[in-house]
Amino acid sequence: MKIDIKLLISASAISLLSLAGTASAQDCPRGDLDERFCDADGDLIADIPTDPSQLIDPETLIFAYTPVEDPAVYKTAWSDFLEHLEAETGKEVVFFPVQNNAAQIEAMRSGRLHIAGFNTGSNPLAVNCAGFRPFTIMASKDGNFGYEMEIITYPGSGIEKVEDIKGKQLAFTSPTSNSGFKAPSAILKSDFDLLPERDFEPVYSGKHDNSILGVANKDYLAASIANSVKSRMILRDVIKEDDVVTIYKSQTFPTTGFGTVYNLTPELQEKIRNAFFSFEWEGTTLEAEFSKSNEGQFLEMTYQEFWDVIRKIDAANGVSYACE
Repeated sequence: MKIDIKLLISASAISLLSLAGTASAQDCPRGDLDERFCDADGDLIADIPTDPSQLIDPETLIFAYTPVEDPAVYKTAWSDFLEHLEAETGKEVVFFPVQNNAAQIEAMRSGRLHIAGFNTGSNPLAVNCAGFRPFTIMASKDGNFGYEMEIITYPGSGIEKVEDIKGKQLAFTSPTSNSGFKAPSAILKSDFDLLPERDFEPVYSGKHDNSILGVANKDYLAASIANSVKSRMILRDVIKEDDVVTIYKSQTFPTTGFGTVYNLTPELQEKIRNAFFSFEWEGTTLEAEFSKSNEGQFLEMTYQEFWDVIRKIDAANGVSYACE
C-alpha cells in the first residue's frame, strides 16, 4: 500500500498538538524540560504519560536518521533494520529524510516523527523540546563507541595549526551540532582565544558532508567536522584520504543517539527498544554502511550519563534548551 507521507505526518501532528495543552498544565518536576513534559524520576528525559488519553499508538511509524548530504544512501542503509522494526512492532515504518537538525527536532515536537537518531549536539534540544527519549547508540563489536571532532583543511591551504585560522574562514555545520559548532566553539575560545567574528569568519555548511566536501574541493579553507562521517565518506570514495589534513582532534564524544518520542504507548516503546537490541547486524545493509566507521551493534545507554560532557560544553557556550 502506498502511503501519502505528507497526509500522514500532518494527521500525526494534529494528534500530538491536541495533547499539548493538557501536558503543559501539569504541576510536576521537569528540570530543563519544556513545560509539556514531566521528569518525576529525575533521569533528565520526559516521562511516559500516565494518562492513557495522552498516549499515541500510530498504525504507521515515522523514522528519521540525522541529516546527511545524500538521504538516499541512508534510506538504503537503514532498509534491513526498518524491516526488522516492522516485524517486531507489527507496524509499517516509513523512512523520513530530514534536511537539517532544526527541522528534525520540530518534526518530533509537532508529532510528525516517532523514532529517530539525533546527532550528538541535537540530542539535548530534542530531549528538552521534543520529548525525545534516547536509549541507544551505535558501537563497535567490542563495545567501543563515539567519535572525535576534527578541524580539517586541505593540503597547501596555508593553515598548518589551529592558530593559523586567525584572520581566515572556518566552516561550521549548524549551531545545534556538537562537533560541527558547539565543541569547536568552546575549544577555540578556551584553548586558543579564538572567537568567531572577532578572530575569524564563521560560515555554515548545514551538514558534515557539506563541510568535508567543501574542504576537499577547496571551497572552505577549514572546517570542524565529525571524523566518523569523514571515515565513511573516504570508504565510499566520496573523497580521498589525502584530500584533507587534520590540524586538531578532540576527546571522544558519544555519537548519534537513537530513541522514541515520549508519548508512544509503553508497550510500543518497549517493542521498539527490543527491535534495536535484537537486530542482527551481520550481512545487513546497516552493517555495510556503518562498518565503515567501525560500528556493529546497538549499545544501551542513558542520556543522563552519556551526554554529560555535551551538556557541559553547552553550558560553557551559554546554550539554552528553551524551545523557540
